[in-house]
Amino acid sequence: MTRPFCAEVSEESSEPLSGTASRVERWLVLEYRGLWNRQVLGGSTLSERVKGHLTEQLSARPRSRLLFVRRPERRRSTGLKCYFGQSLERDRRFSELDLESYEDLLAVDFARILDDGSAARLAHPLLVVCTHGKRDRCCARYGRPLYDELREQLDDDWVWQSTHVGGDRFAGNLVCLPEGLYFGRVGRAEVWTLLDEYLAGRLYLDRFRGRSCHPFAVQAADRAVRARTRLTGIDDLRLVSARRQAEGWRIALAADASGEVHEVDIVAELGDLTYLTCSSPTLQRPRRFVTAKHRVRPAG
Repeated sequence: MTRPFCAEVSEESSEPLSGTASRVERWLVLEYRGLWNRQVLGGSTLSERVKGHLTEQLSARPRSRLLFVRRPERRRSTGLKCYFGQSLERDRRFSELDLESYEDLLAVDFARILDDGSAARLAHPLLVVCTHGKRDRCCARYGRPLYDELREQLDDDWVWQSTHVGGDRFAGNLVCLPEGLYFGRVGRAEVWTLLDEYLAGRLYLDRFRGRSCHPFAVQAADRAVRARTRLTGIDDLRLVSARRQAEGWRIALAADASGEVHEVDIVAELGDLTYLTCSSPTLQRPRRFVTAKHRVRPAG
């Protein structure tokens, strides 16, 4: 008997999107035209020297992630694109490298360049859509139509297909860089609305999973405050503190425009037994981050 698609099961069970964005602060986004294996770097045909160098670079900074990206029309193009940067809450920046071959990567110290700020900043955002069907069939089923719709609306260099970004059951998954904004269950009909909001510096809350620079509990608190206050500007809220408590977490977020501080108590609950991906061998209970209490401290 064929198992149902994990994305359909997740949506039918009303699993919340909030608090599900992968934790990533630094990114290495590399155009790779070979076949995408389930194991991204290890399954590639890059030389062992290049694989070792990239592994070393990613290990040099915590919460770093490698994405392979592609665009079908570039399959026979000369030269390769490489993007790298960081998605911190108030320090987000990306740069671009043009490579002749993957061996050129051996001369690049990404961590040093990020630290000294010597690379020119990328002048446009990157919108990456997970279409990694070898990882999960939902990523191909829902990701490819989303990618096609975005390509119709935006400049070529802005939009790429990518390997696994996390949260297969929330496909179609879109990550907006440099901000590190995760959106899930994005259908073709919602692309216009999401893009209008994003290009205006706002979040489309209906499909917002969280910011990759924040832990899951902070993502959930941020989404709860925004839903209550309609503060949808990307920088409308700032993390003040996040403390572990016996029953969960207490998150403080500041609304800079008003000076108010929102204190949100978040608890983790377990959802219904389900397969977290289409290939999961066992049933599991996904964690859900739920608001238990929300208080507002006035300015001053």
